[in-house]
Amino acid sequence: MAWTFLFCAGLLEVAWAYFMKKSDGFTQITPAAITIVLMIASFALLSISMKSLPLGTAYTVWTGIGAVGAFLVGIAVLGEAATPMRLLAAAFIVTGIVMMKLSGNP
Repeated sequence: MAWTFLFCAGLLEVAWAYFMKKSDGFTQITPAAITIVLMIASFALLSISMKSLPLGTAYTVWTGIGAVGAFLVGIAVLGEAATPMRLLAAAFIVTGIVMMKLSGNP
């Protein structure tokens, strides 16, 4: 169950990063408010997952999901560049996440 909470926390991190971008430096009230609510929810789920997952694993996976997810949203929704170097970097992050999951932790 901890992995499910962690995965959901990572998805919420992607969502709050998107809304933070849309808030235009917290000058747009609705996206700014959504950002804050999603941040709190993401941190809460991360905290729950850390009850049974090691800190290093949980935090690495959470930030990795957020980083790669935000990268993909940037490309798919915001029209950001998908250069070979950026794609390779994202692949390295995904590799790290998989290695953490397979490292034998619960």
